[in-house]
Amino acid sequence: MTTFPDAEYLVLSSRLIPDLDGGYTLATLARARQMAAAGVHDGRGPLILTVDPGTPAEHARHRRTFDERELVVDPARLRNLFDEAADPDGGAASWLREAAHPGEADPALDYRTVLDEHGRPTVGLPVIVGDPDWHISTAPVLVHRRDGSVHGVLDGFGALYRAWLDEVARQLRQDDPNRPVVVLCESRQLGELLAGWDDPGVRLIQATHTIHLEPPYTIDAPVNALWGRWFDLAERFDAVLWLTDEQRHDVRERFELDGVHIVVPHGVPAAASVRPPAQRTQGRVAMLNRLAPGKRIDHAIRAMAQVVPIVPNAVLDVYGDGTGRGALQQLIDELGLGAHVTLRGATTDPGAVLDDASVLLFTSAFEGQGLAIIEALAHGCPVVSYDVRYGPRDSLRNGGGILVPDGDIDAIATALIEVLTDVELRLRLSREAVEASRLVDPARVMESLASAVTDVLGSPSRRA
Repeated sequence: MTTFPDAEYLVLSSRLIPDLDGGYTLATLARARQMAAAGVHDGRGPLILTVDPGTPAEHARHRRTFDERELVVDPARLRNLFDEAADPDGGAASWLREAAHPGEADPALDYRTVLDEHGRPTVGLPVIVGDPDWHISTAPVLVHRRDGSVHGVLDGFGALYRAWLDEVARQLRQDDPNRPVVVLCESRQLGELLAGWDDPGVRLIQATHTIHLEPPYTIDAPVNALWGRWFDLAERFDAVLWLTDEQRHDVRERFELDGVHIVVPHGVPAAASVRPPAQRTQGRVAMLNRLAPGKRIDHAIRAMAQVVPIVPNAVLDVYGDGTGRGALQQLIDELGLGAHVTLRGATTDPGAVLDDASVLLFTSAFEGQGLAIIEALAHGCPVVSYDVRYGPRDSLRNGGGILVPDGDIDAIATALIEVLTDVELRLRLSREAVEASRLVDPARVMESLASAVTDVLGSPSRRA
């Protein structure tokens, strides 16, 4: 049985908002639930902290939605910086006032004033437009007094976030000032800001969620600009979690990283039961992803134009929303596929889709892990996927699907035809899929995470 070391556990995310940020939100909440199931904080799970400047009412609504969807164990353990930034008597909370130093607003910038539930100013955030590096700015963050005047400033968002985390850590250590605090940082940008957090009792574990490369996504492709600075700081984290062996290998080789780099994929539980291929809707192909350019759903539609003449009962159901809906529907109409391809919008029950589909189709240009593939395997649903970085190759290395060369629409069509028309192949792939999914069983994933935490707690902080 998995046992996490005795410590305080925090999961830190820039934001967690229902139906936003695709699989990131779901994966972050799933990890927290799985930590709870593994016994963290007696089954209550880690504290989940966010720093988006919404209103207390908005954050309360988010918690209710997550609770209704059974995405959190205890909604009270979701906390937000700005919900706690206000003093009950007005102005900023005492911990913010204590962290501030004398200063004024930058006259060259506009400011967004964050109000408490009574409409009183607490914090003023600099509005930095058109700069992807806004989060590392040291532009003054205003801290207000009860009368609304400026008490002082903090040097940028990083100082604001660290002041709150220092306060959270202080609260958790009230009974034991030496109690270790493990922070699982789910956001790369937040990780950059915390790389200088020198509390010797804190262990900072950075989780990664996305690819670090730009097109053409080869091992030596340009590095995404948002990752460049992070790699310079990567050795300051006590551990870094990667979703796949392939990405960990690529970054360690390219950037000569020597720190603690561990593969901890997103855990996906096995389906309660697996529906055999004969009981699924014959010819039904499913996709689960946003309607975004990087998902290349147009490739899937064009492939279906080749599949339908050979498999007349073939249908493609695409689950997800996004800005690409109009253009995709136009392509469906142009190809005369209205009876065979349907954009069905988002689903709150992907498991039901995967229980009924004969095949999951995956045409993304890049991924962090490809959560839909893992979910399909857990439901015994065969997969047809492009061989892209990162995820499909790792997930399907023990079977359960067919990989085809990246960007080859003809190969996608051929693979779909093969799976849809060969009953024995579908049966074999379904059996392989269930077996392959055991590699990401939550209990197994939590064992890896608990082992990583044990290791980092056994060594001094890399920042102290």
